[in-house]
Amino acid sequence: MLNKRWIFPLLSLALLIAFSGCDDVNGEEEDVRESLNDHCNENLPDCGASYVYTEAKAASTQFISRLEMPRLQAGDIFIVHQSTDMTGNPVNYSVAYSPENHHSRWVAFRFDNAMREKQVARKDYSIRPQYPKDPLCTVTTSNDASFSGYDHGHLCASADRLCSRLSNDQTFYMSNMSPQMGDFNQSYWTKYESFVQTLGRNCLSVTDSKRWADTLYVVKGGTIDPQQVLTYITVDKNRMPVPKYYFIALLKVKNNTYSSIAFWVEHRDYDTKKILKDEDEIFAHAISVDELERRTGIDFFCNLPGVIEKSVESVYMTSAWKN
Repeated sequence: MLNKRWIFPLLSLALLIAFSGCDDVNGEEEDVRESLNDHCNENLPDCGASYVYTEAKAASTQFISRLEMPRLQAGDIFIVHQSTDMTGNPVNYSVAYSPENHHSRWVAFRFDNAMREKQVARKDYSIRPQYPKDPLCTVTTSNDASFSGYDHGHLCASADRLCSRLSNDQTFYMSNMSPQMGDFNQSYWTKYESFVQTLGRNCLSVTDSKRWADTLYVVKGGTIDPQQVLTYITVDKNRMPVPKYYFIALLKVKNNTYSSIAFWVEHRDYDTKKILKDEDEIFAHAISVDELERRTGIDFFCNLPGVIEKSVESVYMTSAWKN
């Protein structure tokens, strides 16, 4: 008889997946686990989330222990996209998708030596579908589903993933889209995306003493809880929330030293000229990761050992996030 611990339903799809643990942990993550044997706070496979297989036919539960992953929540579907056109099939980005809301709860990814590369251009606007249904999850919204006048706003941005053709194309999946106001998506939020990309691409080779960081871990999302929603739109005959706030949580590591910062940005019209001219406008929305957790109910970077997580997430220094 199978132990209940290893049975994970995917809504009406019945996937039975058995594992022994996570093998996809890089060197720095192994170091931090060995230095503090504290695993009480980490993601566990029996949290009530559902799991699907990746493009490389790996079960997504294998990746829950990566440092960028927030704690999974019951009812969500954990989707992991792998760049199978790159050596080693690296993880491109991951999604906690809420089927109840037809919107992701968050997306998570990292900038490291492989994924920070710029090898391709953005997907051509003429290609149809421009925004395909996520092929890994049947309950995500359909190809090019209308957002009723709102932009299809990327969470993992197209420009976050220019390391391969497939990596970029995967960012256009509907599971990675959020309904955003046009000016917000195209101007104000874009400045935050560019900020993250600049930091991420300054994660130079681990042998370079001038590097800003070894790896940058990123979580992005829009609020979907009822009290943090602007309105609802109909997508595929289903109700989808338009987030009232968008957020970013960042964790950087350099020489096994960690620091974090978060951003909480109201979804509204802004004076976009100000953010284009004033870099300090970026930090006008900066908060600690602890504070972001209080506002969203999401446990970010839960795979850090508890002692490290507590100290790293409680404070932030803007000076550590400027090049």
